[in-house]
Amino acid sequence: MNTPILIACAHGTSSPQGAAEVNALRDGIAGLRPGLDVREAYVDVQDPDLPAVVAGLPAGVTAVVVPLLLSVGYHVKVDIARAVKSRPDTLAAAPLGPDPRLAALLDARLREAGVTDNDAVVLAAAGSSDPSAAQNVEELTDQLRALRSNRIVAAYGASAKPSVPDAVAMLREEAAGGAGAGESAGAVDLGGRVVIASYLLAPGFFHDQLAKAGADLVTAPLLPSPVLAEIALERYDAALAGARQPRP
Repeated sequence: MNTPILIACAHGTSSPQGAAEVNALRDGIAGLRPGLDVREAYVDVQDPDLPAVVAGLPAGVTAVVVPLLLSVGYHVKVDIARAVKSRPDTLAAAPLGPDPRLAALLDARLREAGVTDNDAVVLAAAGSSDPSAAQNVEELTDQLRALRSNRIVAAYGASAKPSVPDAVAMLREEAAGGAGAGESAGAVDLGGRVVIASYLLAPGFFHDQLAKAGADLVTAPLLPSPVLAEIALERYDAALAGARQPRP
């Protein structure tokens, strides 16, 4: 019996460093599961595009599209769903986030950057017009709040509100408001910085925009980290296990 193929489907980026990080993630997935056929695909910007990859799969072999994305959104619900529907024996796995291990990784990035309890944090996600994506990001934000005492708000690079610059400005206003604002709204202590926690996989357009949002500090993206490859394989396994469950 053939082992199901894993299609590691990323967004795509014009950033050479970002592309290299995603390629390394794909290699990491293959390294954790020797013998597994891990294929490259994208929903935007880069080739090979997902529909072409799915169309080129060998007949009769099961394949699982694993979104190397951090939330449910248009690309998962439309692009990936459409590609999966186009071929028998093709499954869609859940995206990488939200997941408590990603919150722990964000916490590690904040600690690496020297963020203190007095600093306010903007958790910056790419954003999507699909409300499910914002719900996923809010869930991840709650997971991060469970690990840190900072004032933390979620914000988005596009298609959802608040925008990252607006969230940074809001937190600066809270800090300027002094202790009175802090008592009523959970504002940061006077003297605290505003820090952007990059909830993005790799360098690229959205991460570059974070440097222009007016924060004192921007953390590194999630990659490189072995935890992303571990989560991707769990999503692959879960999709296959779900497909084996008898339907009522």
